[in-house]
Amino acid sequence: MKTLRLDAAELGIDFNAALKLATAIAVQHLGEETMLLSWYDRERDLESPAGVSECHEGCATKGSWDYALNRGARLAVEFDAGRFFFCFL
Repeated sequence: MKTLRLDAAELGIDFNAALKLATAIAVQHLGEETMLLSWYDRERDLESPAGVSECHEGCATKGSWDYALNRGARLAVEFDAGRFFFCFL
């Protein structure tokens, strides 16, 4: 999975703004038919799909990242060293 890492701390963007930017990047790289497979929000400790990290406790890889990898994700957009990430197919 190709990963784009963005340092956007100076912009002060929140989760929703990061999602919009990540989606626009995914459409640019993958086309209009892109689909968001998973995401993670470290600030709120939330992820989608919910609960996929339960079996990853103590692992270096977040469950939402592993979920996307195992479903053929082609692009991940990560903000501020893991503050948010979004994985797309």
